[in-house]
Amino acid sequence: MQGASVTIEDLACRRGDRLLFRGLSQRLGPGEALHVTGSNGIGKSSLLRIVAGLAPAFAGTVQTGGAIGLIDERHALDHALPLGRALAFWRVLDRAEDSAVERLGLAPLLDVPVRYLSTGQKKRAALARLIGENAAIWLLDEPLNGLDSDAAALTEALVAEHCAGGGIALIASHQPFTLARKRTLALGEFAA
Repeated sequence: MQGASVTIEDLACRRGDRLLFRGLSQRLGPGEALHVTGSNGIGKSSLLRIVAGLAPAFAGTVQTGGAIGLIDERHALDHALPLGRALAFWRVLDRAEDSAVERLGLAPLLDVPVRYLSTGQKKRAALARLIGENAAIWLLDEPLNGLDSDAAALTEALVAEHCAGGGIALIASHQPFTLARKRTLALGEFAA
């Protein structure tokens, strides 16, 4: 995770004919976390997608150092496969050894097709996949949605461990996210 970085310079985001935000500049280095807050439709998810390289910026630049992993509402797990096989597919591609299946309480669900998992179970499975990616930069879109209090606390602990190991976390969420030494960015301050 050495050298992990995210540099956002004078970023603007446009969706259709609507300019969501502009003039956003942030720098994140190893061990840092940024919690992006704001109302629905203000551009939190769009910001993460721009940082991930999945959507173009309307203006400005984003530079990243280190591999990027993203959790959003699309969990990238084959719904027809049992969870164990769906995660195994990614373990092969990611060349991962440990995906935290046991720690996330997923071991009893490995033979259950992904389509039958609850929202919280799918969210935990996506987190297991993210851990297996070994990405330096974690982009987390509403990471606590659908989680019970124990799973939410575990997610916060895993993000803290990631940052303590030199990783970066960029968290977009309406919900409070407990994490020592995180900065908070109210995206509404950059609304166009």
